[in-house]
This record gives sequence, structure tokens and C-alpha cells, in this order.
Amino acid sequence: MSQTFRLTLKSTFEESERIPDFVEELQQSCNLSDDITSTFMLLLSEAVSNAIDHGNEGDPEKEVYILIDISDSKIATSVKDEGEGFNPQVHKDPLQEENLLDARGRGLFLLNEMADSVTFSENGTKLSFTLHRPKK
Repeated sequence: MSQTFRLTLKSTFEESERIPDFVEELQQSCNLSDDITSTFMLLLSEAVSNAIDHGNEGDPEKEVYILIDISDSKIATSVKDEGEGFNPQVHKDPLQEENLLDARGRGLFLLNEMADSVTFSENGTKLSFTLHRPKK
């Protein structure tokens, strides 16, 4: 059995402050462990920040659409923005010496390192990631 949750945010950082309460509600209703919840919170926050900042360029007239499907085995999430899109194959490695002081690129790096899968679609305007839930 799975449960589906949706959240739509305006492209402002004030709106992104709704994420912690939203994730706490998910934790309660789906009985998520503290470990998976903290990882999920970080990844969702990064994905939403990227959608607001890079995708929608902070335009409060544009929205970010979040769709989350939680089953006993995984959390499947998609975050879609209304921006122009980008090529996810072209990004800087934040671990390269010349990029160490550059704050950009860390969100995608974290997503790729911590999620069990990460994909981009719709010309880079939609990011999907999956976290597997440990067996009980």
C-alpha cells in the first residue's frame, strides 16, 4: 500500500519554510524512521531550493510542484519547476579544487550521493529521486 502527497509552493524562500512541517506530517502519517526522515528532509529541501532559485529564478509568479509517493519499501519524490530547464549532464563537481569555494552545485551533488536514484526529465525541469526504506 502506498500513500500519495502533493504540495505546491510559490517560488519564494518563505514558501520553502513550509517543508519541515510538511515532512513532519509525512513522518507521522507514514511511520517514517528518524533516519530516513532527516535524509528525506535534506534532499527535498535541496530539490525545492534548486527549483526556486535555479529553475524559477525566484519568480514568485511561478510555482514548484512536489509529488511524493510513500510505500513500505520506498519514498519516490518528484519536484517540478516552471523554468527553462537545464542539461543535468553539464554541471560542476563541487569536490574539484577550483570549485571548493563555489556554493553552486552542492545540492545536485548531495542528491546524487544520498538518494538511491536520481533522474531528470521534461528538459531538466523535473527532478525525481527515490529513497529506499529499510526493511523492518
